[in-house]
Amino acid sequence: MAARKKSRLERWLSFNQHRKRFGAKQAVAALRTSDYSALKTQLISDTEQVYTHGAAKDITQHLHNLRAEFAGQAELLYYHAQLIVLIRREYQVAEQFTLFERLWDSEAEFLREHLNTRWLISAADTFADHSTDESMRSLALAASLLVNTIKLQETERYLQAAECLTDQAERQQQLQTGRVALFDGTSAFAVGTDDTLRNLRWRLDALSQTNPMGLVLAELFQRLQTHDTVYQRFRQRHTRAKTAWW
Repeated sequence: MAARKKSRLERWLSFNQHRKRFGAKQAVAALRTSDYSALKTQLISDTEQVYTHGAAKDITQHLHNLRAEFAGQAELLYYHAQLIVLIRREYQVAEQFTLFERLWDSEAEFLREHLNTRWLISAADTFADHSTDESMRSLALAASLLVNTIKLQETERYLQAAECLTDQAERQQQLQTGRVALFDGTSAFAVGTDDTLRNLRWRLDALSQTNPMGLVLAELFQRLQTHDTVYQRFRQRHTRAKTAWW
């Protein structure tokens, strides 16, 4: 059974939750929101790129640490991250989410192109949690589910050093000549020829133009074909042109 999510009252009574918001007022005051065009051209050049691991309790320190992730990138991407942090720490959520929606309404193409996968998923999670548009929430959740499932699979691969393994010709032949059962009525892909992912791609293309999160979902799906993921590795094994999905 999944762990129970704390109620709004429980979170309000939690000192730890309040501590995570210390300094939020100053952080909001420091946000630079007036000119998206300027923020797109201004690059963060005062720090070296360092990825955070975990989050500082103090929001000012956390945002300072987070800034280093965007070294060499547009200030607008850091502004986007700041809004997400404020929303997650439940500081003036309605106000910050309004700014977040406004940013995506104005700069969806830029954000989709320039945010890395981590921050596209953070954006998707934010829409899934707070949007009032059911279509937006559904596509955002689909994006998050897709990438987190791949992360789970790739983490297990790392854990087991499975990157050192090679395909077995005998099993490849079995996949081409018969049904290989997996779990709960499902069966393995016919590696090299299967049309499942092509059909999935067609459905995705039909839905992805409906709103910004649809475009993000399509972008993430495409990235999975080019980075070292199970999608790319199956792409490299694929031999039938008419069932290609990338």
